[in-house]
Amino acid sequence: MEQDAKRSCGRREARKQDRRLTIMATARRMFLENGYAATSMSAIAAELGGSKATLWNYFPSKEELFDAVLDDATAVYRQQLTDLLRPTPDMAATVLAFTRSFIAKITSLEAVQLHRLVATEAARSPEVGRIFSRVPQRTRQLLAEFFAAAMAAGQLRQADPADAANVVTYLCMGLQQRMLWGGAAPSAAEIEAGAQTATEVFLRAYSPDGTGGA
Repeated sequence: MEQDAKRSCGRREARKQDRRLTIMATARRMFLENGYAATSMSAIAAELGGSKATLWNYFPSKEELFDAVLDDATAVYRQQLTDLLRPTPDMAATVLAFTRSFIAKITSLEAVQLHRLVATEAARSPEVGRIFSRVPQRTRQLLAEFFAAAMAAGQLRQADPADAANVVTYLCMGLQQRMLWGGAAPSAAEIEAGAQTATEVFLRAYSPDGTGGA
């Protein structure tokens, strides 16, 4: 009987998790299609075919739902960064791997759509900007921790790791800015060239001897 109870509990949790993922997928589509302000919890509940009370059991507010949607959209990438940003004898190769992956991420269609959504909505719904700002903060935190360890190991010059994280991410944003202003998505060659340039400039600024070496 104990095993039956455990299996029953496990099935309930699985159904609950599936329902949560369905809610986030529906909300994600509606936010992108209609905008944050125009997407109400009632509209999401209607799209899901359930009651608003059920939706609120999972997410007590639209702000929390939007935050969960953003967190879910970036969860896989954060795990990739966690795997990538490990202590390494080849700092240049690791920074290049980061800049390459970061530029590809921020120039993806969904990332650009989200940035446009936030830019449009933030003035009338300031909570959108506050919630969205957590996404790059999480990436910069992972970078800052990696750079702090590299500085302690003498692979980068001593500096504020958070500043270093800001610098390298800002160096990667040129191609995204082009897309935000209506330009074409970058080619693989453009992403690679952008990553190479960002890495070279960063390492020249932060390598111990100032030459860009690891």
